[in-house]
Amino acid sequence: MKKPLLIVDGYNMIGAWPELVQLKNKDLMEDAREQLLQSLSNYAKYEKLAVIVVFDAQFVPGITKNYARYQLEVVFTEEGETADSYIERIAGKLNDIMTQVSVATSDLAEQWVIFSQGALRVSARELYKTVKKTEEAIKRHQESIKYTDYRRNSPWDEKQLKKLEEKLRELS
Repeated sequence: MKKPLLIVDGYNMIGAWPELVQLKNKDLMEDAREQLLQSLSNYAKYEKLAVIVVFDAQFVPGITKNYARYQLEVVFTEEGETADSYIERIAGKLNDIMTQVSVATSDLAEQWVIFSQGALRVSARELYKTVKKTEEAIKRHQESIKYTDYRRNSPWDEKQLKKLEEKLRELS
């Protein structure tokens, strides 16, 4: 089975996800990037998926770099390179016999290039819905394990507590 890899066009998601659009419109681009990375990190961990998030350097001039954050690979392209061209280049390189690359973007031109390289595409809206469903699944999972093996601060097990309860009733 192929290892899944998701490559995300970061600013494309920021321009499409409702809560990120609000941050962008308030000129809080750093906060929008941070929130995107946190959401994608939770999604990636829960789905056991490798994720590369690519941002254009045009919004953060002079920052060209790659780094790991929240167990994601984050890439800021060089100033002369767009996120689209970077994604197209690495999607073709990384999509091989062992890896199935999916690219999250709503840019139609980029989607056609991605298809031609054998990679799959996910629209910004599709990824948003999937991430939200995963967040709900995480919440449900947390709730289901919240009371598993839950015990009051008591050194007694369930059987001993029942005996104590019976004694209490006898004494009442």
